[in-house]
Amino acid sequence: MLTQFGAFAPYLAGAGVCAALLTRGRARLALSRAKHRSLTGHVRMARRVAALIPFYEFNEDRFFSSDDAAEEVVARRREGFGRLGALYRKRFPRTAAMTEEMKAGLPDLQFTAAYRVPFQYSRFVRRHLAGGSFLASSAGVTVTDLDGNVFYDLTGSYGVNLLGYDFYKACIAEGSAHVEALGPVLGAYHPTVAENVARLRTLSGLDEVSFHMSGTEAVMQAVRLARYHTGRSHLVRFSGAYHGWWGDVQPGIGNPVPARETYTLAEMSDRALHVLRTRRNIACVLVNPLQALHPNAAAPADSSLVDSSRQAGFDRAAYADWLRHLRAVCTERNIVLILDEVFLGFRLAPGGTQEYFGVRADLVTYGKTLGGGLPVGVLCGRRALMKRFRDESPVDVCFARGTFNAHPYVMGTMQAFLRRLERPETRALYDGLDEIWDGRAADLNTRLAAEGLPVSVANFSTVWTVLYTRPSRYNWMLQYYLRAEGLALSWVGTGRLIFSLNYTNAEFAEVAARFLAAARTMQRDGWWDGPATTNRALRRRVLREMLLHRWRGRAKGQVA
Repeated sequence: MLTQFGAFAPYLAGAGVCAALLTRGRARLALSRAKHRSLTGHVRMARRVAALIPFYEFNEDRFFSSDDAAEEVVARRREGFGRLGALYRKRFPRTAAMTEEMKAGLPDLQFTAAYRVPFQYSRFVRRHLAGGSFLASSAGVTVTDLDGNVFYDLTGSYGVNLLGYDFYKACIAEGSAHVEALGPVLGAYHPTVAENVARLRTLSGLDEVSFHMSGTEAVMQAVRLARYHTGRSHLVRFSGAYHGWWGDVQPGIGNPVPARETYTLAEMSDRALHVLRTRRNIACVLVNPLQALHPNAAAPADSSLVDSSRQAGFDRAAYADWLRHLRAVCTERNIVLILDEVFLGFRLAPGGTQEYFGVRADLVTYGKTLGGGLPVGVLCGRRALMKRFRDESPVDVCFARGTFNAHPYVMGTMQAFLRRLERPETRALYDGLDEIWDGRAADLNTRLAAEGLPVSVANFSTVWTVLYTRPSRYNWMLQYYLRAEGLALSWVGTGRLIFSLNYTNAEFAEVAARFLAAARTMQRDGWWDGPATTNRALRRRVLREMLLHRWRGRAKGQVA
């Protein structure tokens, strides 16, 4: 009998291999279907595509007519650009000169200057619209450059400025005075740490706290601890989300080394939940709640404005429901849920996005504003996940220690921030927060539409982005008109406007008036008056340009 079965052994083995391959194939298909259909959901493909895109730029004639606009429109654009360039040269000479001088030694400046606008236009713009990246002072909701120009600040210092620059100046002064007797002693702790830990445990609802030098470091430690305690290898991030610049959370464009233990899935997707339920190698899921404004899309930047198809819109109920489903699946599968609140922490509510959306995470990272104006990263988590060693295995440790972690001056300013956060006048800024800022956005949109300006805004509380309602290749020009009207933007242009909570109605009314004035001038100068077209037609046009320069050997750096 055994001999008879032995004759079938090769067939049974083959069947087993086929079954295993089929199971693996199904799992791989499920993973592919759980990714977002765009390139942001397929990071390896995005890297390959990015490597194929050739550099080219428009000469002066094509700069103004890259959409084949009529001669009258091209003339208006040329005249308007000339006026704008003259204004920039008159208004920003010292600021622009220092920026240009420092580019040779500051690669950050080289990068941000080159990527403010689509690369085809970039060099020409840099020659004629040099505004500069240096500031001399700040006060209230304004900043002042080296030439004495005062701007309403819409940069938010990338999220740090939640409560107004004067607030943080006071935190730094108070915190520095409180710890100056100890000074920059490292390794040991200043007593302020005890109060900070107690307050952070209360705010986060979690057991333990560790301090780091940046939000990126805090996220790195969160992922490392999740892997350590689960014994699993992979992390899940969602399409378009930003969690710092380190490799595992930036697996696509921008990272020269592929991240092989990262799954990038579609947010708000049942297929993504299926992958979490069925894969056994997932240690943790990272969520950046800022994505609620533009799910599955990377942070918007004017350098990517090849058409007018940028979309954004916040649905609080839908995103809260998604987080609840995600929480349930992570609990079911013993996957660590990490909320990355480095950017949004304390912006939506004193208890952060956990309070705002009503969902509890296993680990939460904070940064930006929490340092009271100084650099910081913080990780709060459940006790079982925060432990860095095993009692039963004394050599099996999860090491994380930075020289400047819990620096006395940072701890002092953090203490000042956390104390002020509990003051009645600070808590009052959160009263009706969404209603106030939703109303401001709606009012601006109404005024833009009434004047026939092809611009609108979408907001997630005090975080806004600018959308364009008429297909055009020149939407990125708006940032330069806004600057001319005294509105300060970050290097991503109109992709993200960040307001501090202390904007009064009068101050916001001034911002809205300047925004409208900038859009009117841009319309007058003809940038939105190209031939009637569609976003699809614009994208196809750009694709044809790229193909011509890659495969037909057109003259380097020019478009005919």
